[in-house]
Amino acid sequence: MLSFVGWLSGITSTGVFIISCIFGLFFIYKSRKIKSNLLLYLGLIYIFAGLVYLGDVLDFMTILLTGRNIDNSGGIIGIINWMWFPGAVVLAIYIGAELIVPEKKKYILCVSIALGVLFEIFLFLDTAGSVTFVYPSSPGEDLINDNLVIGSIAFIIAAIFLISVLVFLGIGFLIMGFKATGDIRRNFFFLSAGALIYTIGGVLDGLFPPGIYLIFVRAAMISSALFFYEGLKE
Repeated sequence: MLSFVGWLSGITSTGVFIISCIFGLFFIYKSRKIKSNLLLYLGLIYIFAGLVYLGDVLDFMTILLTGRNIDNSGGIIGIINWMWFPGAVVLAIYIGAELIVPEKKKYILCVSIALGVLFEIFLFLDTAGSVTFVYPSSPGEDLINDNLVIGSIAFIIAAIFLISVLVFLGIGFLIMGFKATGDIRRNFFFLSAGALIYTIGGVLDGLFPPGIYLIFVRAAMISSALFFYEGLKE
């Protein structure tokens, strides 16, 4: 049977997955109405970010149906979870480049895509060397916890991506906000808050073992969508 932490992990993972995808579809719908490409990209970011929890959701549903964890042969949970990560980050970095240094966005996008492709190659071809798993002491008691192997190529690329989002979007938008005035300043501040909240929440989610704090961390990650929307809607 699922433990308290198991229920907490499963419910919060499912919540982040569903709500992120709903926000993503909403942003895409709004982008068509107001003809905003950046809002379209934001919608795709949140769909990809939600899909990062797909493996956890499948494990949770398997436990509810069978009482046992999903078959993780070949590290399938790690692949299902992490394969969406580069897509979310590359699009996020592109939005930052478009708003902060539009004249260099093509170069930044090319480097980001190259790193994303490299991440996917190592994830699929060297899953055992890229992702580590912590299995519950009793089958079905908790979800299988996956993390990138510290020091692996995939881990290094993920660290570069997260630092880039944190500095380029979080701090970059904040600096742009201080330089701007009026509604533009407000928009940059909202974008900075959204980037900082989601990135820091994602790091905390991955660094620490599941616990009661997940409710607050994952709720904060979901709230970041509201900040991004406020920053891009006009």
